[in-house]
Amino acid sequence: MEAAEPGRLDLESLEREVAEGRIHTVITAFTDLYGRLIGKRIHGRFYMDEIVQQGMHVCDYLLACDLEMDPTPGYAFASWDTGYGDLHVVPDHGTLRRAAWLEGTAIVLCDALAETGGAPIEVSPRQILKRQLARLAEHGFHPQIGSELEFFLLRDDYRTAQQKGWRNLEPFQHYVEDYHILSSSYAEPVIGAIRRDVDASAIPVEFSKGEWGPGQHEINLRYARALEMADRHVIYKLAAKEIAAKAGFSLTFMAKFHEDLAGSSLHIHVSLVDDTGAPVFAGDEPLAGTPVTSSPVFRSFLGGLLSHVHELTLLLAPNVNSYKRYRAGTFAPTAIAWSYDNRTAGLRVVGHGGSLRVECRIPGADANPYLAYAALLAAGLAGIEAGLDPGPAYRGDVYKTTDLPRIPTNLVEALCAFEASELARKAFGDAVVEHLLHFARSEASALERRISDLERGRYFERI
Repeated sequence: MEAAEPGRLDLESLEREVAEGRIHTVITAFTDLYGRLIGKRIHGRFYMDEIVQQGMHVCDYLLACDLEMDPTPGYAFASWDTGYGDLHVVPDHGTLRRAAWLEGTAIVLCDALAETGGAPIEVSPRQILKRQLARLAEHGFHPQIGSELEFFLLRDDYRTAQQKGWRNLEPFQHYVEDYHILSSSYAEPVIGAIRRDVDASAIPVEFSKGEWGPGQHEINLRYARALEMADRHVIYKLAAKEIAAKAGFSLTFMAKFHEDLAGSSLHIHVSLVDDTGAPVFAGDEPLAGTPVTSSPVFRSFLGGLLSHVHELTLLLAPNVNSYKRYRAGTFAPTAIAWSYDNRTAGLRVVGHGGSLRVECRIPGADANPYLAYAALLAAGLAGIEAGLDPGPAYRGDVYKTTDLPRIPTNLVEALCAFEASELARKAFGDAVVEHLLHFARSEASALERRISDLERGRYFERI
């Protein structure tokens, strides 16, 4: 029988729906380093006959290329010298669900394995997160995570946006619509369709709201165990774009879509449960500077985030554009501090008792969730293992302080901090660190070579 969760499929129900013609296509995919879903659309009968047991094969350059799909020289993992061979991609049928926004379609996420021997590909984003989950599980901890993603909805479709050179695009609304019901009603044909279709695809939705920019919105998904949440996150982003495109519009998850508008954030809420599912952040000891109590595990986890998030920012802000979001007075953090229910802090503690959790406000909507989650969990675990203490909560406007460590101001600064991080090499391994460093260097180099319209406008005549 089909699982009770709306939109969830198991192999028995998929086989039945394929046989009866209600599902004809299975999107079989995994994520690249950017967090994009890549893979194949497989005919339903062939999926049941072959892919269920054998998986599929894709070129290994998919984990060693740039945003334009150009093979990038310099990776140890895959290159022209190695011949760009195959990866064996195996479906995780625990992720199988309807793609309710598409007619007759299911979607399943996959793990990438070596063609010979079948070992997990350690530089695959899903495997990077799995490694951190295994490390936490050795201590009896299991993270629960919620992603809060913001985006801009635009009246231009994607083709028109490209033809206009991505300039002078029209946001769906002309004024800031934070929490506005009337304003968000105008976008409801698109935003409502995203909510409904995503929820019908076994990705439970809590709510949508207007955000702090004209045409900016947020749709909150229900929290889940970390791997499930990352899977939901990447499928949701795909669905949101495709639903907007189908309606003749576009939306963007760029961290900073326009220099004069608010950035789009990814606020990550993190908590831990034990092997029985009981929350481990709850406790009876006062949490200094706050009205709540917590456990020693919570304080050490928070201490690890506070101590290590700077050196792991590369995994939270992976693109040149990511760092343009960090501006004072924009609800995006600029300094690394923790506080209780304070939106100027990079680490905002919220909730109490069993709901006590950390909201990391540093990532933008452009982050790869598998890598961002892995970074936060590695930092938190380091804090637990070392028994770190975060000290008292910061009170007041963090933007005004000058004596706190700062979030890296650009991709190169973050890259250098990651390269020097002992924690990164311990948590992820040298091969993964070098792979991610080369990815970041290649991305920075690609954009540094390009001449922007801003540069032409500033220097063409007057320099």
